[in-house]
Amino acid sequence: MLQTFTTVAKFQYSSEAQIIKGRLESEGIQVFLRDNFTIDTDPLVSNAIGGVKLKVLSHQVEEAKEILNAINEYSINGEGNNINCPNCNSEKVKVYSTIRDGKSFLAFIFALLINLFVSILPFYTKYKYKCENCSTEFKIEKP
Repeated sequence: MLQTFTTVAKFQYSSEAQIIKGRLESEGIQVFLRDNFTIDTDPLVSNAIGGVKLKVLSHQVEEAKEILNAINEYSINGEGNNINCPNCNSEKVKVYSTIRDGKSFLAFIFALLINLFVSILPFYTKYKYKCENCSTEFKIEKP
């Protein structure tokens, strides 16, 4: 019997795809990743080749999509509760990193220059939350 795979999701990095792959396999769905080794070798080509493709057997597509839709893509706090926007109270809030101020930009440039001699990632990154409904950006103060 010929088994064909269908792409059900794409990810920028293979680490994201590996997490979802594990979740689907735990539900008995056969999963195949495409282009994950290429992106692991050079993450900068991810957008050029369309990211890591998560493929499942064609007869398991609907079941896989149900599981993917059940996974919450929005930010949660340490207790597992959704983070709400302080402006519109929406739960559609995502975390992102930004290099907007001088300190983070200089740290990024410094790490980039050091990368020429030693492999090191930028060590100063600022994280913020952004609401998808009203585009409000905010930080959550730690207690």
